Amino acid sequence: MKAFNYQHPGEIIFGNGRISEVGSIVSRYGQRCLVVSGPRNGVLRDLDPIVGELLEHLGLEWEHFDGVNPNPTPDLISAGAELARQFQADVILGIGGGSSLDTAKAISLQATHQGTCWDYIYFKNRPSAQTLPVVAVGTTAGSGSQVNPAAIIQHPSSREKSVLCSDHLIPRAAIVDPQLMLSVPTQVTAATGFAIFCRAFESILNPQTNPLTELLGWEAVGRVIKNLPVAVLDGSNLGARNSLAWADTLAGLATCGSGFGLSHGIALGVGSRFAEIPYGLALASIYRACLEFTWPSAVSVCARFARLFDPAFEKAPDTEAAELCPDLLQEFLAIVDLAFTLRDFGIADEELISLARQSMVLPHYKKNNPKVPSPDEMVKLFKDSY
Repeated sequence: MKAFNYQHPGEIIFGNGRISEVGSIVSRYGQRCLVVSGPRNGVLRDLDPIVGELLEHLGLEWEHFDGVNPNPTPDLISAGAELARQFQADVILGIGGGSSLDTAKAISLQATHQGTCWDYIYFKNRPSAQTLPVVAVGTTAGSGSQVNPAAIIQHPSSREKSVLCSDHLIPRAAIVDPQLMLSVPTQVTAATGFAIFCRAFESILNPQTNPLTELLGWEAVGRVIKNLPVAVLDGSNLGARNSLAWADTLAGLATCGSGFGLSHGIALGVGSRFAEIPYGLALASIYRACLEFTWPSAVSVCARFARLFDPAFEKAPDTEAAELCPDLLQEFLAIVDLAFTLRDFGIADEELISLARQSMVLPHYKKNNPKVPSPDEMVKLFKDSY
């Protein structure tokens, strides 16, 4: 068996209604809590007063930074970090989707370090143990941010999108309450659910994978294949929501062991220039091309993937099953109404070469693939996705 190391410093509080424990959980890590979320009069308008009461019930002091929007920027993080310093926060509570949790993590860094969060992207500088503890409450299933070490930041002036990554950014506690996800809109459910699949599958494809990563990743992949169509059809199906929330958690844990892969590097490249395209939709638009490029270098993995979609391939040779992997994936995307191309987002043909270059800014992602694309091959991936 392959030798590996795995350490996860956070606790996971999973189950329906577990949001009721938020006060006691936050109190383990501090007494002055900065709550970080999207606008309190938005989708969290019903949850916001409940959280406040639960914190106050245990005597916690709290302040609210509700300025989060999709694709958090350094300016947004700086505003939150300044509030954290003024309030003398000793714990951060992030509530919301991936952008809110990423913002909470970035604030926990900048509030306790010199410079801005952008000074720490992609290992430029290393965050220290002074980083404030974060408690994460996810209201969507898709980012895995509640248990992983990453936070994605958008720099609007340079049109760059990059990543903070450190074990110090892994939330100390993750409250995963599927009941909070029942009201997520259909397309958001589909896009975030597909993002779970991508992270889980890439953690398996990654050359740094290990037996634990594979165990977590395959369980997450299977749950998405089975439950995402159900949740898209009926968002009130609590059983499907539970399974997707658990798959999201497993995928987040899997990426702690091996990291993200090729499609995430490409989606970051797309998002850096077209911030209005949701991350999950960017992934959906390029994933078939990524599989076409990758499967000949990962036959056994892609064959197993094909058999999860269609047990009829159980007795088929691995090569035959693996070759059909891209088609089966595209059929799945059609079922959940995610069969998009880059053209569908209004991206002009002449943008493809620059997007391909942007996708290679973070070489870590393209190297985390069984086959590493050359610059010309990266351009072809974009053209095939168009």
